[in-house]
Amino acid sequence: MNIHEHQAKGILREFGAPVSNGIVINNLDEIDQKISKLKSKQFVLKAQIHAGGRGKAGGVKLIKDLRELKLEAKKMMGKILVTHQTGPAGKEVKRLYIEEASEISKEFYLSCLVDRESSKIAFISSTEGGMDIEEVAKKNPEKIITNKLDLKETGPELQEIEKIISIFKLSEDQILTAKNLIKSLYKILTQKDASLIEINPLILTKDKKIICLDAKMNFDDNAIFRRPEILKMRDLNEEDPAEIEASKHDLAYIKLNGSIGCMVNGAGLAMATMDIIKLYGKEPANFLDVGGGASREKVTAAFKLILADKNVKGILINIFGGIMRCDVLAEGVVEAAKQVNLTVPLVVRLAGTNFKEGKEILDNSKLKILSASDLNDAAKKIVSAIK
Repeated sequence: MNIHEHQAKGILREFGAPVSNGIVINNLDEIDQKISKLKSKQFVLKAQIHAGGRGKAGGVKLIKDLRELKLEAKKMMGKILVTHQTGPAGKEVKRLYIEEASEISKEFYLSCLVDRESSKIAFISSTEGGMDIEEVAKKNPEKIITNKLDLKETGPELQEIEKIISIFKLSEDQILTAKNLIKSLYKILTQKDASLIEINPLILTKDKKIICLDAKMNFDDNAIFRRPEILKMRDLNEEDPAEIEASKHDLAYIKLNGSIGCMVNGAGLAMATMDIIKLYGKEPANFLDVGGGASREKVTAAFKLILADKNVKGILINIFGGIMRCDVLAEGVVEAAKQVNLTVPLVVRLAGTNFKEGKEILDNSKLKILSASDLNDAAKKIVSAIK
């Protein structure tokens, strides 16, 4: 789960990390009510959307006075921001964050995340803040260091912290602040079930203070049930409506840009199914894993979800029945197809538990369903059917 920048900064502040003072604006009338909380003469106005690249898209503005603030806020509120992460449709700005402006001397990059490959916590630090870290890694890899830490209840060792911040070349006073920041990030990651915390940029001001100027946090969806305080921060306006609907039925669904809808049980099989669709020259419209023990109702919901995507020209269902029974899947497909008046080609490949019963249900449904003997055959048939 993602949260907004202002929410991430609230968590940072709670854990003692240095952040600028700021106010959240949900409607323009709130500016006059809240602006007195900020003490600087200049401000930074930021669009709050779940996407990077806001600055290049006009979503971050340096403001010199209150009059300009009101004018720019009026322009920004309700604006559709298109960045490299939003896709061409962009995202509508529905809330703003106004914070005290900082005089920047240096910009750094700092992040920590769960490194699944090593089962450790990875801290990434760089002298090139305010930039896309992937670009820095390509062009100037020597300006990035990564330190992987074992998970400990006591937190990181002093020697580990010193390695993380060594690249910044800080003064003695600044080093103390930076050390405490590393401890704070470690605590947030472990105590709040965060999967990623990114500070970009982490700045050194002209009066030699360290401040987290921008912040991004992601949280583990599988642990969110035990973090109600984080779940409260969820902004459904920032999520794909189809993915919200999928979550209601406990479906693992991600919308993609292709034309062939996929329904599969098991993430590995889903990836293989998408790969073979691409091999035959088409693109998958989604990742959809119905899980191992899906009910007829769950399968029906999944089928409707696929067909709600106007880009879908055909559907490939690939089920290997273990816990998942093929006859249950077939009943769900037939029920959903009748409810939505199926008009696109449908190819089904069934194998495993009760696959004969499942095939019989599909054959007797009077629906136009193409049966496939294996995954390769299924991919060929659905690609051919939509040409």
